[in-house]
Amino acid sequence: MLNRRHIRIKVMQGLYAFKGSESDDFSKDQKFLLFSIENIQNLYLLMLSLLIEVQKRAASDIVKKQQKHLATKEDKDPNRKFVNNQVLSILCESEALRDALENRKIDNWELDSEYVDVIFKAITSSSLYKDYMKTRTSDFKEDKDFIVDVFKEIVAPNEKLYDYIEDKNLTWLDDLPIVNTTILKLLRKVKPSGSGQHFTPKLYKDIDDKQFAIELFRKTLLNRTSLNTEIEGKTKNWDTDRIANVDYILLQMAICEVNHFSSIPVKVTINEYLEISKEYSTPKSSIFINGILDKLVKEYEATGKLQKVGRGLL
Repeated sequence: MLNRRHIRIKVMQGLYAFKGSESDDFSKDQKFLLFSIENIQNLYLLMLSLLIEVQKRAASDIVKKQQKHLATKEDKDPNRKFVNNQVLSILCESEALRDALENRKIDNWELDSEYVDVIFKAITSSSLYKDYMKTRTSDFKEDKDFIVDVFKEIVAPNEKLYDYIEDKNLTWLDDLPIVNTTILKLLRKVKPSGSGQHFTPKLYKDIDDKQFAIELFRKTLLNRTSLNTEIEGKTKNWDTDRIANVDYILLQMAICEVNHFSSIPVKVTINEYLEISKEYSTPKSSIFINGILDKLVKEYEATGKLQKVGRGLL
């Protein structure tokens, strides 16, 4: 689910929150960093389970209409196409997904059911839904395309849902794009014979990614004095107070990565931090950071300080 860029973002946030020095014990801060990353799975399950709850809400709505005292012909014989959507059925019947929800105690929609109603009403009032419900039957492709479109155009951008997530956990706002992207990818990949197993992806691609998060956090903190000296040497004409805190942290991380992660290409490191700066810092930050890193890398190359393993790592 996670990519290296998002891991770098989480480390950046952890370093931004850290108030000690490189000599302090930061084991609690490292533990919180890993907890923050692990919590992304809860957000993923929360968003995915919303589709399950909407399906339940649709089924409940049909039952209520059938039980009305003056039920219409349409109430008695409703179009069950949405309720019987094959992709929603796979989600609802997935044992792996059910176990994950139970293990992580994801029961938000039982307590905050009004948000299920918000999404249900947004779906049923949409042109997507009206077009989909013009017929009573569908093949798997139509069902899948409909759910993909619903999630992309109605669920993911819903402002009330966005506010709810912000209230529950502030750091989730940064995680929401990667979670929504993951859900869309998995929805597009689902097959008619699927068991729903692939809807419980691993958080880290492999153990190396988790270790990368830990090492980047630790090595940046442990080398802060030398990293700051490097930065100050290339910003003599800059008033330190004028350098954005985020820029300083991104430079620390980038220089640490260039010097202490021999298997990561320099170009990859620089490009990653430039992209992060565009999203999290000032409009001119990427130009500033690129200038500093370019000078340092050229200096490392000239003095033979740059040690990278493998081809094409410069």
